[in-house]
Amino acid sequence: MAATIQSPEKELRFTRSGQAGLFWMVAAVSATVGITMLATSIYRDINPDLPHPAWAAVPLVLALVMARVAVWLTRHAYLILTPLGIEIFPFFRPAAGMRLVTWQEINHAEVDEKSTRLTLHHDPEKTSGIHLSLTPIRADRRSLLAKAVLGRLSPASPNG
Repeated sequence: MAATIQSPEKELRFTRSGQAGLFWMVAAVSATVGITMLATSIYRDINPDLPHPAWAAVPLVLALVMARVAVWLTRHAYLILTPLGIEIFPFFRPAAGMRLVTWQEINHAEVDEKSTRLTLHHDPEKTSGIHLSLTPIRADRRSLLAKAVLGRLSPASPNG
């Protein structure tokens, strides 16, 4: 049973939808190969070298698995910005490996010029912190994430 979100209007959720595109493509190609194998199996009496129609199950099962992974990546969070801080979910076992970085732990944040990496510094000397890859997030959403994090940490922010 999924846990209920206490204040969903106060959080920003960023999913791994940028990674899902690759899995959707693999699913589409695999489904195409499987359907083609099924369609050509009616010509086995003319060309006995064609594969048996049961072999179509392999790419069709792969397509199903890849589509399920793509749906999972699209629906589940990678980063959640909450009033407490930033929740970071790893790819494998996200519920067990989730890490919360509170806003008080972050001295300042930086986003590289290509918006592919977010760095959260814990001290002004920049000797400790966290590097987060932003490539799992869709490219059009990265600027929103950067604006939200940098805006929250700016000195002029009323919440900062």
